[in-house]
Parts: sequence; C-alpha cells; structure tokens
Amino acid sequence: MSSFLFYTFVTLAAVATMEFVAWFAHKYVMHGFLWVWHEDHHKPHHEKEGFFEKNDLFFLVFAVPSATCYILGSATPHFWLFFVGVGISIYGLIYFLIHDVYIHQRFKWFRQLDSKYSRAILRAHGAHHAKHTKHDCESFGLLVVAEKYFKKRSAWKEQEVHSH
Repeated sequence: MSSFLFYTFVTLAAVATMEFVAWFAHKYVMHGFLWVWHEDHHKPHHEKEGFFEKNDLFFLVFAVPSATCYILGSATPHFWLFFVGVGISIYGLIYFLIHDVYIHQRFKWFRQLDSKYSRAILRAHGAHHAKHTKHDCESFGLLVVAEKYFKKRSAWKEQEVHSH
C-alpha cells in the first residue's frame, strides 16, 4: 500500500509541477525564442489555413520528457520516473481538453461548461489572446487563474483605476 501512495503522490506532484513548467515555457519559450512556432496561435481564426498550427509542435516538445520518463522508469531501477511520465501525460490530457477542446473549440466535444472556474479560465485565456504580439501579454498559465478573472471584465477596469 505504501508503494501505491508513493506513486500516486509522484504522479500528482508531476501534474502540479507541469502547471508551473507550462507557465514558464509559455512565457519565456513560446513568447520568447520560439515565438515563430507560437505566433500563429495568436492570429484570428479567419487568418489561419487548415486545422493544424505551428503551435501544435509544442505537443511533441512536451511529449519527449514524458516518453523519456516512461522509458527510464521502465528500464532502470528508478521506477518512480515512470509515474513522473504518467503525471506529465495526465497534465497534457488536461491541457488538451481545456485548451484545445473547451477554450478554442478545435473539437466540438463539450461547450457548455458553466462554473465560476470555467468562466475564469475563459476570461484569463481571452485576456492572454487580446494581444496578437509576443510582448505585453498576461496570464500564461492554464489551471491556476488569477483572482481578477473570477470577476466580470468590467470589474477589472474598476480595480485597475483604484490601484493606480
């Protein structure tokens, strides 16, 4: 039983860590030296051709560490690494379902999520996509949403006026 708890903890820790990794990669890699891959994701849909974006290449970037952990965890005495790979994969699935399916509606699987949290995610991502350049963007994470996004957009402006 203690092994089960340990591997569950490792998996959940990897999922949680991936939110920070995704935030960091989004802010400093995607909006940095690999903007050339991410830029088409910030273009309006009418400017895009086809289903795929260059931005989809990041799926492969994040798949490499996951696959490496699966392989090393299976082929070495460090079996816990296998569960790091599982955690990265789980985060990837969550990211895909929330970002590509729910937010960007690239697949029409579910559209009717309606909770304070789901609306906050939409607002945060909308604020991020309000800029079509690599600079001056905000909200680089996915699952951890700043408190202001739980309020209506009109309340943001009010809050900004009072904080200046």
